[in-house]
Amino acid sequence: MKARRWAVLGAGLGGLLALIAFAPASWLADRVATASNQHLLLSDARGSIWNGSAVVVLTGGADSRDATALPGRLQWNLHWQGLSILLAARQDCCINGELQLRLTPGWRKLDMALLDKPDWLVRWPAGLLAGLGTPWNTLQLDGSARMLAHDLRISWNAQGWQQTGEVDLDLLNLSSRVSPIAPLGNYRFRLNGGQLLLTTLDGALQLQGHGQLSAAGASFRGEASAAPGREAALDNLLNIMGQRHGARSIISLG
Repeated sequence: MKARRWAVLGAGLGGLLALIAFAPASWLADRVATASNQHLLLSDARGSIWNGSAVVVLTGGADSRDATALPGRLQWNLHWQGLSILLAARQDCCINGELQLRLTPGWRKLDMALLDKPDWLVRWPAGLLAGLGTPWNTLQLDGSARMLAHDLRISWNAQGWQQTGEVDLDLLNLSSRVSPIAPLGNYRFRLNGGQLLLTTLDGALQLQGHGQLSAAGASFRGEASAAPGREAALDNLLNIMGQRHGARSIISLG
């Protein structure tokens, strides 16, 4: 009787390991979609969770019709490295060489560390942000978006997630089809400890704001204004960006 129990346990454990070993890439795509509230999709996922590829799609969320796909396919490989799993990802259009994440699972928790690079990690045309919906789809941006990170670590547990280190998203040589001025300027979103900060590096359009990013979603409050001498040229753009309060446009998201 005891031998039979061990046999059943062994068969169940073997089946579980086989299921994990041969899990399809679509499983990973489902987890990414859920974790991002449908804003980031891995479409047409092929292969397995350990060695697969997919088309990366940015969307406005579950009920949005806005969507843009990054050129080419994202390819990834997962393998054990000690007690951690190393994720290596490549995409010719957008990733600088190879993007590496170290995933360390634990009891009801997961720690993720991004292995630092001295240069940018990910870059893509700013126009692709239109897939995220409002306000990006209205602004119809040109330019480039570039992500950099320093000592980035994210920990998930039953209470949610926590972030340490910094992530910078730079919007460079930004222009908009609803503005006669091009470029409008260069801007930086910085995420640190779940706090989001927007600053203007330089440009005719002055942006600033702050917000929060958490598992429950994102919120942001900011304002836009024109540099001295550019008020008339940017008046229409400021009307579109938010609610006008004199010379300023108030931006509120989430």
